[in-house]
Amino acid sequence: MTVPNVRHTGDRQAGGEAPVVLERRDGPYGEIVLRRRGAHHEIIANGCFLMDTADGRSERRLVDAALAALPPGRERPAVLIGGLGVGFSLARAACEQRWGRIAVVEREGAVIDWHRTGPLAAISGEALADPRTEVVHADLLDHLHGPGPRYDALCLDIDNGPDWTVTEGNAGLYSPAGLAACRARLTPGGVLAVWSAQPSPAFEQALRNAGFAGVITEEITVARGVPDVVHLGICAA
Repeated sequence: MTVPNVRHTGDRQAGGEAPVVLERRDGPYGEIVLRRRGAHHEIIANGCFLMDTADGRSERRLVDAALAALPPGRERPAVLIGGLGVGFSLARAACEQRWGRIAVVEREGAVIDWHRTGPLAAISGEALADPRTEVVHADLLDHLHGPGPRYDALCLDIDNGPDWTVTEGNAGLYSPAGLAACRARLTPGGVLAVWSAQPSPAFEQALRNAGFAGVITEEITVARGVPDVVHLGICAA
């Protein structure tokens, strides 16, 4: 499998400065590294740049777009965020008082530690302390297939997009079975929002085939010039 070495701000890394490795761990899915480059932090998985803290606008928009797409008048909706990452999506959700329950599923124990006791706590510390927040240490697809509560929104940001998965097993999330699992964990009128580094017409069609209505792709302008996107699919009410 080839994973592009570009995600979020991967091709505009801060100031061209040499990175400093803060921690390197071997986990169940391979090596994961936290680096500092200038004033920003980066997460690298198996040698591939995943994300950094230089520009979080598309991760924040992922959560905002899901909330905006919910049916009018829905009170205290519950959201599940797939992937803790550098914490922008979780922090955005916790800043919005309209959200009721906030769950974030992260499979890398190292990433959770970097947020709880490491430098990424500067982004997520207040959100993790919010009583609405629950951190689930699990593989997202396993979590969705298992028993558990339903959510009004699923905000997924675990890959470079449906066509660029970080590990081969993640492809199952965007398969018919994976999308069916997402639908099963959503309430009527609930929203599935998926971050991607580029539009995917094939994934738009996969959402329609899986029974999602109101499928749209929203572009988010970012500093590098190539827009990130959020794919949205809405369950029937």
